[in-house]
Amino acid sequence: MTIRETIEDACAALERAGLASPRLEAELLLEHVLDVPRLRLLLRSGETLDAEPIARFRALVERRARRIPLQHIVGWAPFLEHRIESSRDALVPRPETELLALLAIERLRAIPPPAPRRALDLGTGTGCLPVAIAAAVPDATVVAVELSPAAAALARRNLYRAGVAGRVELVEGDAFGVVPGLGRRFDLLVTNPPYIASAEIGGLEPEVRDHDPRLALDGGGDGLDFYRRLAAEAGGWLEPGGWLLAEFGDGQAPALVEMFAGRGWVQIGVEKDLSGRERVLIVRAPPGPRS
Repeated sequence: MTIRETIEDACAALERAGLASPRLEAELLLEHVLDVPRLRLLLRSGETLDAEPIARFRALVERRARRIPLQHIVGWAPFLEHRIESSRDALVPRPETELLALLAIERLRAIPPPAPRRALDLGTGTGCLPVAIAAAVPDATVVAVELSPAAAALARRNLYRAGVAGRVELVEGDAFGVVPGLGRRFDLLVTNPPYIASAEIGGLEPEVRDHDPRLALDGGGDGLDFYRRLAAEAGGWLEPGGWLLAEFGDGQAPALVEMFAGRGWVQIGVEKDLSGRERVLIVRAPPGPRS
């Protein structure tokens, strides 16, 4: 079979499985099997493939048709300019979270020298946020907190692979118990917490419902449990005027704005993602002298 015919067969199978972008995913899987850039594959679409790579490719297509996430099959997910190892131990990095990373990087870079730049990531998962932040702001120090030991091990591998492990302190434990014991304040807190209402998890896409850890998804009855604790406690973890940036779900912005305003946070705003959905909460601790 030619490359074109192989892709067409896979595209049909993935379309029957209900995938939104079957052709793109078929091309990405073949790129992975052949270790040839996708665009080069398309230029060589008339070439004939041997039986062995076709068999390996079809096995991966069959896994994807069972709605195993593409990122788990190929073993990584893109995140800005980084390749992040991905597994079912942590939430798959998503494009929406890239916006969160870019907003955090922008605010850290705006801190004038010689003040230190200190960032805190809660629920780091794969470690994609501290990887991006530490790589883009080389003089920043970052603390990443993760409750799940398996996710922490995954994050540690990603930090080493990105060459930033020496500037990111990875701490295992519950954020609300661990952070007060660190004995320091931060200029910026960034988090992509669980924000799906418990009753809604069963209706999610199979890739999320069956393969992302429930710990990273379940935000309680209305999805906002983690934010309530953030609004109440996180102000004491930040320098005066420090930033808190948090990703959230569709329709949650009004409740979050009211929640943080009621706890005395200032400069409260919301940033939209590329699809036009309100996605990132941006709030600031009240101003005052730095510690």
